[in-house]
Amino acid sequence: QVQLVESGGGLVQAGGSLRLSCAASGIIFSINAMGWYRQAPGKQRELVALITSSSYTNYVDSVKGRFTISRDNAKNTVYLQMSSLKPEDTAVYYCHSLNPNYWGRGTQVTVSS
Repeated sequence: QVQLVESGGGLVQAGGSLRLSCAASGIIFSINAMGWYRQAPGKQRELVALITSSSYTNYVDSVKGRFTISRDNAKNTVYLQMSSLKPEDTAVYYCHSLNPNYWGRGTQVTVSS
């Protein structure tokens, strides 16, 4: 049984910080590329950040310098540290594993201005 459980979402003021966590089970976490995606109302889901099994990372341009993705293989957990948050970061954030292709249920991040 594959399960990805996000946590850490919530309401934060612009300029604030938030740390999202995704706890994985039912997969071999250490060999999986993991990603954070987000989807705002009326917009297409987009890849925010990814981290591979070899710790290569990539970010969408809009979050570069503000967000950091990391992983703790001992805890089977991937994190997204979000700083200098902007209202346009408001979205549902989803955790994703590559193999198997699986999605968490999402966690809401709302940034107020």
